[in-house]
Amino acid sequence: MTTHTVTLTGLRAVYGTGTRRVTALDGVTTSFASGTFTAVMGPSGSGKSTLLHCAAGLDSPTEGIVTIDGTRLSDLGEDALTRLRRDRIGFVFQAFNLVSSLTAAQNVELPMRLAGRRPPARDVTAALDAVGLADRAGHRPSELSGGEQQRVAVARALITRPAVVFADEPTGALDSAASRQVLRLLRALVDDHGQTVVMVTHDPAAAAYADRILLLADGRVVDELTGGITAAVVAARIAERETVPAQPAGERSC
Repeated sequence: MTTHTVTLTGLRAVYGTGTRRVTALDGVTTSFASGTFTAVMGPSGSGKSTLLHCAAGLDSPTEGIVTIDGTRLSDLGEDALTRLRRDRIGFVFQAFNLVSSLTAAQNVELPMRLAGRRPPARDVTAALDAVGLADRAGHRPSELSGGEQQRVAVARALITRPAVVFADEPTGALDSAASRQVLRLLRALVDDHGQTVVMVTHDPAAAAYADRILLLADGRVVDELTGGITAAVVAARIAERETVPAQPAGERSC
């Protein structure tokens, strides 16, 4: 039986009032199975980043239910939600968000340090080894390439053994070679370690590493791809969607 690490039910996110009212998510219901890699795509303003932020507990939806690893986020107070984000969710963003004065190893262990815990050195080494950087543990960010910095960020996301890793345009600041390294790493986390990964991207080549692609438009899931995913297939489906007339979105503002 398939288990789902993240479930979204009837998710709506509405911002502003009157003529400035914008519906960023318009009734999204979907789920992300354990041990799978999902890419979320869509044009600017489609709601993909809002979906990721709500799914990760970084933002609260106006309506709907987010469940992560069996826990309904709306049932949690702020302290409990902070602990869940820290312990059960990993984050990888376009900006590496490494602390420049800390070594790679110190950056990896930082989330647990902030929680008042010191991870065993072997766990830090294992996290860096998983991203191919065990030999760079003592280097500071300025001594690492962009791709290496992003791989340190991935190791940091893994140190708590999270239920899910959310990645928001993780290759957006990297060249093509470094991008492939990071994407292969995310793919390996799924295939070799059963990690659940949800990635927002605009790049069909990046999306092709996923098992499943959700296409968003006007705050809704409008298409889904599974099986036989290639960059060409993704690009063709996006182009096809762009020729479909937009559906009325009620309160949504352009």
